Amino acid sequence: FSVPVFRSISLLCSKIHPRFLNPLSNLTNPKNPFKLHIRPISFIMDAESNGFANGGGAASARGSTLANGEDRCHFRLSPVSVMKIQKGDITQWFVDGSSDAIVNPANEQMLGGGGADGAIHRAAGPELRAACYNVPEVRPGVRCPTGEARITPGFRLPASHVIHTVGPIYDVDTNAEASLRNAYRNSLLVARENNIQYVAFTAISCGVYGYPYDEAASVAISSVREFANDFKEVHFVLFSDDIYNVWLSKANELLQN
Repeated sequence: FSVPVFRSISLLCSKIHPRFLNPLSNLTNPKNPFKLHIRPISFIMDAESNGFANGGGAASARGSTLANGEDRCHFRLSPVSVMKIQKGDITQWFVDGSSDAIVNPANEQMLGGGGADGAIHRAAGPELRAACYNVPEVRPGVRCPTGEARITPGFRLPASHVIHTVGPIYDVDTNAEASLRNAYRNSLLVARENNIQYVAFTAISCGVYGYPYDEAASVAISSVREFANDFKEVHFVLFSDDIYNVWLSKANELLQN
């Protein structure tokens, strides 16, 4: 720029309130009552490039890196549905706050526990435990038997709903694979019945319940694939590098062929 033009621009900028020069400053302003939802930009192949337009059925994978360095990988399940695998905290996950749900790996009492179950209850607030307490027992101390699912509001969570399911204890359940598959299927059935469009799972039964990661990933991903036309997005939000890498490898194995 010439000197006169540069001075004109400088004069103009000096009269603009600093808040507008740095719009992200609102994020740290405790008086700002609005919750700003910044979604990362990602790219997914369209249906034609995935083979759906010419009758092919192979899923496609695209990777992206979020602003915080977190990896995320996308697999298109159908022309209308995408599966996403990512590392993160499921209590912070949401899409629109109205048609989204996280799946809580609960116990049969549904009153909170350890791991992700406890974290979800703490983040949702005491209202979640009260709602779970009001779910009718099917037998003493059991509100949600292994493999079944129940739904409650999300309360203080950013996601609008919580779907509670109980996975199997690997060394105790005599048919652990069937029980785990039922946990995923029934969670997705409950989501569909309640018009949920976006669902996020953890790795059910892969914590203290001891389910081997590779076997669990096969059940999880193949179960989600059965609902390829029912949801806009199904996410796996995984807490460790080991589980994330197993899930990603299994998705490439099952969905790329």
